[in-house]
Amino acid sequence: MTEPSHAVFLSYASQDAEPAQKICQALRAAGIEVFLDQSELRGGDAWDQKIRHEIHDCALFIPMVSQHTQERLEGYFRHEWNLAIERTHHMAQQKPFLVPVVVDGTRDQEAFVPDAFRAVQWTRLPGGDTPPAFVERIKRLLSPELSPLSAVSGATAAIREPVRATWRSKPVLLTIVFVFAALAYFVAGKFWIPKPLTPAPAAFAPPPHSIAVLPFLDMSEKKDQEYFADGMAEELLDLLAQVPGLRVPARTSSFYFKTKSEDIATIAQKLRVAHLLEGSVRRAGNRIRVTAQLIRADDGYHLWSKTYDRDVKDTFEVQDAIAGAIVAALRITLDPARPVSNAHRSESVEAYRQYLLGKQLFEHPNKDNFGRAAAAYRQALLLDPGFAAAHAGLAVTEFDLGGESRAAAQQALLEAEKAVALAQGLAEAYSTRGFLRFASWDWTGSEADFDRANELDPNDSVGLRRYGELLGGLGRLPESIAVEKKAVDLDPLSAWTWQHLSRFQIAAGLLADARESAQHALEINPDSPIARDQLGVATLLAGDGLEATRAFGAHKVPARRLWGMALAEHALGHRRESQQALDQLITESGQDSAFEIAEVYAWRGEKDQAFAWLDKAYVQQRIGMCFIKANAFLKGLEADPRFRSLLRKMNLPE
Repeated sequence: MTEPSHAVFLSYASQDAEPAQKICQALRAAGIEVFLDQSELRGGDAWDQKIRHEIHDCALFIPMVSQHTQERLEGYFRHEWNLAIERTHHMAQQKPFLVPVVVDGTRDQEAFVPDAFRAVQWTRLPGGDTPPAFVERIKRLLSPELSPLSAVSGATAAIREPVRATWRSKPVLLTIVFVFAALAYFVAGKFWIPKPLTPAPAAFAPPPHSIAVLPFLDMSEKKDQEYFADGMAEELLDLLAQVPGLRVPARTSSFYFKTKSEDIATIAQKLRVAHLLEGSVRRAGNRIRVTAQLIRADDGYHLWSKTYDRDVKDTFEVQDAIAGAIVAALRITLDPARPVSNAHRSESVEAYRQYLLGKQLFEHPNKDNFGRAAAAYRQALLLDPGFAAAHAGLAVTEFDLGGESRAAAQQALLEAEKAVALAQGLAEAYSTRGFLRFASWDWTGSEADFDRANELDPNDSVGLRRYGELLGGLGRLPESIAVEKKAVDLDPLSAWTWQHLSRFQIAAGLLADARESAQHALEINPDSPIARDQLGVATLLAGDGLEATRAFGAHKVPARRLWGMALAEHALGHRRESQQALDQLITESGQDSAFEIAEVYAWRGEKDQAFAWLDKAYVQQRIGMCFIKANAFLKGLEADPRFRSLLRKMNLPE
C-alpha cells in the first residue's frame, strides 16, 4: 500500500460536526493525521474522487454513530461507510481498520449500520469528549509494530492487542509506567482535567462462562412484533440455560433493562456476567431477519455476530444455530448424553406465535392482560393440542384469573396435568403442577413435583422460587431461605424473588435481612405491593411503629394500607385509630381479606376474634392460608388447640 495521505478518516453526519471536531482535535493534538471533511457543499466528481482517495489510503476508518445517523437513512456519510466496507473486502480479516464510535446514547443493537461494523469493538465518546485512553488505542492501532492479529476487524474471541501481554511480561517497566501515570494524573487532575460525572464502575470478576441474553429489538416496519422478538430472546435464554457449566441469569433480570439505557459494562456488572447477547428481529410477512451479537463485557469486543434471513417456519433452526454459535464462541464442551428440552416448540408456526403472545401478555399483570393471555394460550392449544408449554402457561394464567384461591388452583391443575403428561422432561410442567398442588394444600404431591423439577433443571429460578414457597409454607424456614437465596442469585433483579425471601426471613426473625431484601424488591419495582407489605412488617416487628406507619401509609392498595395501619397503630398504642382502620378494612374488603383481618386480631391479642376470622379464611381458601406456619403475627396462636386443629384440616404437619 502507498503511504497514506491521512492516518485516520473521520466519517460523520453533518449534524455531528461539533463532536467530530472534538475527536479530530484530540487526535491531532497527539500528532495523529486526521481527514475531517468540513465542506458544506458535498458533491461533484472532483470532491467525490478526493473522498474515495482518502478512504482508499487511510490507515483507520472511524464512522461516527448517533441519533442523527439513525434519523438519516440516506446521506453521504453512508456512501463513505459503504466505500470503507468495500475496502475491507480486500483485507485480511485480522487487519485493524474499522473503529466505530458512538457519540450519544444510541445502543449498538439499535444502530442502522453495516453488519461489518458490529464485528469490531465500539467506543462511546459522549458528545465527542475524547479521553487519553482512546487516543492511545488509536496510536497502538496505527503502530507499524502492531501484529495483524492483535486488533480485530471481525476476529475471534482469543485475539487481543499484544501491548497488554508485553506489559504483563515486564512487571518492572509496568510499575514505572504506572507510577509516572498516576503522578501525571494527580497533577493534571488538580489543574485542568475535568472530573468525571460518575465514578468508574468497580472491578468485578464474573464467571468466565456466564452470559445474559438481553431482549431483542423489534425492527419490523410496523413495530408489531415485540412479542416475537421477546420470544426469540427468551427461547435462546432457555436453550443456553440448559448448557452445563454456563451461568445464565433468568428472564426477569435480563429483561429488566428493556426500557433502560444502561451501557454494556453496567448491565454486565449488575447481572454478574462476562458476556452479553443482544440482537434484533425484523419480520415481513413470512420472512424474518434475526441479527445477534455476542459481546465481551470487560472490553466491549464483539466475539461473534451474524445475521440470519429465513422463512418464519425456520425460527427454531435459527435459535439452535445461534445457541450453538454461542457455545462454540465460549469454548464450552457439551455433554452429548444430556437431553435438551424442546417442549417450548410447536409444529404449528401460528400456535407458537399465539404462545409467545400469551407469554408477553402474562408478563404485564392485570386482569385484562390475564384474560387476553388465556385466550392466546387457548388459541395455541386449538392449533396444537399437544403443546405442553402452552398448557403450563394456561394453568398459571387461570389460577391468577381465578383470584389465587384453592378452588382456582384445583381447576388450573387440569392444564398442568396435561403439560406433565405431554412433556415429562419439561421442568416447567412439574414446577407449575407443584405450585398448584401447593395452592391446593397437596403438600406431599407438591414436594414430589418440585423434586422432579429440580432434578430436570436445577437452575430454573422460577421453579426454585416456587419451591421456596412450599418449604416456607411447611415451616421449614432455613431450607426455604436457602432456596430463595439461590433463586435470587440466578435472577438478581426479580422483585418477586426478593419479596418472597423477605417473607421467610421475617418468619425466621431475621428482620434486618428481611428489610434489606424488601428494599431490594422496591428498588426494582417501586409499585410492588408485597414488597411494601414486607418492609412495613419487618419495620413493625423491629419495634419501629412510627416508621411502619410511614411504610404502610405509602401503600397504593387500599386494603393493604388499612391492614398495615391497623397493625402499626396498635403497636403505637393508638387503639382507636387501629380499630378505625380495622373496621374500614372489614367493611370494604371482608369478603376477600379474612386472613389479613385474622392477623390484625392475633397481633392485638384478641384470640377468639382471630380464630373466628381464620375460620372464614379457611372457607375463602386464599393463597395466604398456605403460609400460616410462617407468619409472625400468628405466633401467639400456635399453642392453642384450635390452631393445631386448623393445621390438621389443611393436612399440614403440626
